[in-house]
Amino acid sequence: MKINRTVKDQIILRGISGSPGICIGKAYLVDREGVNLIKRYPVSPDMLPNEIDRFKNAVDKAKKDHAKAIDALGDDLSENLNILETHMVLFKDKMLYGKTIETITNDQINAEWALRRVSRRISRMFDQINDPYLRARGNDIIQVSDKIMNYLVGEADLRISEINKRVIIVAHDLSPADTSQIQLEHIKGFVTDRGGKDSHTSIVAKSLKIPSVIGLGNVTANINNDEILIVDGSAGIVIINPDEDTLFRYEDKMARFEAYRADIERDSHLPAITADGIPINLLANIELVEEVVSAKDNKAAGIGLFRTEFLCLDLNRLPTEDQMLQKYKELVELMQPAPVTIRTLDINGDKFNPYIDPVEEANPALGLRAVRFCLENEAVFIAQIKAILRAAAFGNIKLLIPMISCVEEIIGVKSCIDKAVIELESEDRIFNKDIPLGIMIEVPSAVMMARELAGYVDFFSIGTNDLIQYSMAIDRRNSRVAHLYQALNPAVLKMIRLIVDAATEKDIELVMCGEMAGDPINIPVLLGLGLTNLSMNAGAIPVIKKMIRSMNVSKARKDVQIILGFQTVREIVDYIQREYRELLPYKDNEE
Repeated sequence: MKINRTVKDQIILRGISGSPGICIGKAYLVDREGVNLIKRYPVSPDMLPNEIDRFKNAVDKAKKDHAKAIDALGDDLSENLNILETHMVLFKDKMLYGKTIETITNDQINAEWALRRVSRRISRMFDQINDPYLRARGNDIIQVSDKIMNYLVGEADLRISEINKRVIIVAHDLSPADTSQIQLEHIKGFVTDRGGKDSHTSIVAKSLKIPSVIGLGNVTANINNDEILIVDGSAGIVIINPDEDTLFRYEDKMARFEAYRADIERDSHLPAITADGIPINLLANIELVEEVVSAKDNKAAGIGLFRTEFLCLDLNRLPTEDQMLQKYKELVELMQPAPVTIRTLDINGDKFNPYIDPVEEANPALGLRAVRFCLENEAVFIAQIKAILRAAAFGNIKLLIPMISCVEEIIGVKSCIDKAVIELESEDRIFNKDIPLGIMIEVPSAVMMARELAGYVDFFSIGTNDLIQYSMAIDRRNSRVAHLYQALNPAVLKMIRLIVDAATEKDIELVMCGEMAGDPINIPVLLGLGLTNLSMNAGAIPVIKKMIRSMNVSKARKDVQIILGFQTVREIVDYIQREYRELLPYKDNEE
């Protein structure tokens, strides 16, 4: 929807933080308007081969153009090569390429309409995936579809690398290939209609360290070329035509942010030890082997969570044992001797893997996902366990099982591990079976049974993303209830305390690997509860480390006793901001 305004009106738009930072500059629109104007028309049977060839030619042209983007990739973006190569595979993806040709043939319609119909069907399918990282991968397929559509409708492809002036890009969407073309001396930042915080575009933006706000919905309809913009990537805010007071305020904020970032980077090599001498392990959550570069640059103590689902999407099928081994081995060798925690598949069998007897589920979030999917597909599970045990011969690996809800499931998991070991021994493979076994605590039943579950495993990993969602009975994607998704909800904090108490009593290691661990405002509570192992997005590590080095755990423990007595999130937030104002990043202290 376009906002009615005069050209000089100040307008504030709120979206999703793609990457932190602040920039001020002129807008440069690069939206491909023609892609969205698709007409439907019938194709006679005798012309169908020509229509299919037209589609194939468009795919080939788009693929060649994408290959050029990969070839032009500089060393500073080499860690994102896997993302771009994944898009290369998707050009001939069965769901997109094969289904489009099938739709042209069966429905006897033009290629543009067939491609649009198929891409929308794929988009709806991925929207139903509960895991946000996997759900964001659906956007990769849509971006590839858009590139093909450009050639079908005759639109010139986007050439960000040819922009030769200092501007802020405004676009309907940017693919990782588009983003990788950004020249830092010309592009100050970017804003888009589409995208989510877990998208690959966001990953590339963070690696470039340029401010971005994504998922704005209608930003391209409300900004004109050369209008002055303020992009606050930290807060997810875009301001169109700011007035003088706003400009002055944000110029000051921008200077403070740059000074703050420089200060953080200057001290990033220092250890994460609190002011009263308590060491804290800060680990990285990753889903691509290439992200090891970022983990090391940000001085992560190890990989606290490696999500293995991406390889499935990368191949559009379940990978073989040897393919998994290759990836896991590469990862552990790169991180050696630091620990790497590999989480087994956390996928929905019905939505994400249409090639495995798909069964429609009314509520996939409560259905056959994660360990439930693995135990029902034992051969798939055992193949992954074998690959992990084999990779463990080359480095420091921990095995993590997601979404355990009862003792019976962990017994089933251990039975599969035993079978994997027997198979590896019979195949005379080199492997290491003596690796720590852990489970993710992310459903309320696991919290209540934490003491019992601790007797079966070596460590717990608290997955706060799902723990909050399941505990509060909310769908994070539902904007009408999303306001209830609060990490500092008193109920969530009391559950974390139960988990900490169980792990302490049973003397097993405890890690937190959810998004909660990477948000500075949560750190006083987490340290006060007794957590000393925190895993987060690698880019958050320097910020959290700086805060930790100024904190006193003995004070945090006393504060937690007060905080656990509060009944509302607002009371807790107000208390933390009051007690830790000087330690929180400046953006958390802004009105």
